[in-house]
Amino acid sequence: MAFESPRGPISIDPDTRDKPDTAFIYFPGTHAPIFAKQFAERGLGRSGIKIIGPGDLTDDDDLNNMGDQMFGMITAGPYSAAHDSALNKTYVAAMLKTNGFRPDFVSLGAYDGLHLIYEALKKTGGNSDGDALIAIYIRYIRKVVKKDGQLWSEEFETYPSVKDPMKVAAAK
Repeated sequence: MAFESPRGPISIDPDTRDKPDTAFIYFPGTHAPIFAKQFAERGLGRSGIKIIGPGDLTDDDDLNNMGDQMFGMITAGPYSAAHDSALNKTYVAAMLKTNGFRPDFVSLGAYDGLHLIYEALKKTGGNSDGDALIAIYIRYIRKVVKKDGQLWSEEFETYPSVKDPMKVAAAK
């Protein structure tokens, strides 16, 4: 069984005894929905192979076009439109009303970047020195779930305070 990837054909036999239990998949942009469709068409969704990957594999706005074979897929990323906070619910509703699509990590990057600069400068009293502006970086681990008839990448684990490894090593 084969399917096309941006790198060429990929062959997987879902009946083989040597099949993996998990596969890390990365297809950027519009390739993720194509992969999901081919994964289901070729019976790989029923093969028991679990799929993990980066957050853009399960972009919140594309999920409903990918189908139910996305259930349970695990991805890691900095944002989920399903994040349960009042501010995020307001942000998602505004994006849907204004643009007709769910926000993703790219749109949130602009929002967070500007807000972070504002808050950091406010906190440092205008000091723009790099070390004074270091902020917390949060990474979410997400799972595709169905809520209210729609697919979402919902967070289930958070890893805060990722430190610069070069500065940690230099401090030793």
